[in-house]
Amino acid sequence: MHTSRKKLVVFFSDIEGFTELTDNMEAEALTSLLNEYLEEMARIALDFGGTIDKFLGDGVMIFFGDPVSRGTKEDAIACVQMALQMKERMILLRKKWEREGVSSPLHIRMGIHTGYCTVGNFGCESRLDYTIIGSSVNLASRLESSAGRDEILISHETHALVRDKTSCQNRAALDLKGFAKPVDVYIVSRQEESVTCRFERETVGFCLSMDPHSIDPEYVVALLQETLDEVHKVQIDQAHSQNRGAVLRALQ
Repeated sequence: MHTSRKKLVVFFSDIEGFTELTDNMEAEALTSLLNEYLEEMARIALDFGGTIDKFLGDGVMIFFGDPVSRGTKEDAIACVQMALQMKERMILLRKKWEREGVSSPLHIRMGIHTGYCTVGNFGCESRLDYTIIGSSVNLASRLESSAGRDEILISHETHALVRDKTSCQNRAALDLKGFAKPVDVYIVSRQEESVTCRFERETVGFCLSMDPHSIDPEYVVALLQETLDEVHKVQIDQAHSQNRGAVLRALQ
């Protein structure tokens, strides 16, 4: 049952309005949707080197800095980049779920704080959980619950580590339950290096915009193939229409 004290970057997220959604969906459909969401979020977390602590219903708890750390600054940058990727992925998932008949659009809230935590195995001899505890964990959770729709709220401690890599907006200090003093917070707006890498093409009736840092390549390829199929159908319809017109003119 070894534990240690370490500086970690702690992340929480949940789905806004998920409780209401449970009242309007069949259990089987809800289970499938939730599992798909958690699978996507877990894959992104692992891609960025995060440690998945636990799933709390529709909530996700992740931390960076243990058992492997690239340094607190790099851990914080990776965590914020992960959150931005999750936010972008939810846009794709919403569109997919809407096509499948989910009437309520789903949005997430996220909170990130950097601070000292106790990390290790907690529990009893028959059951141990590798997790983290401490006020830093509580603060990250409070930030998540205070975030607005699709917002990423970060603490001053996290902002100081990522401000040269991420564009943020200062928000009024928050009075959070369990904390004596107001907490300075920032809203993450975007990752700086992604701003100059957007690919856009537009013509009459067609518009394409792509951020290479945010896409899921496999899903985009599937969307492009679907688009090409639709364009091909338009070509065939136009060709048939032209042929019918030529036949009518010949008959006249």
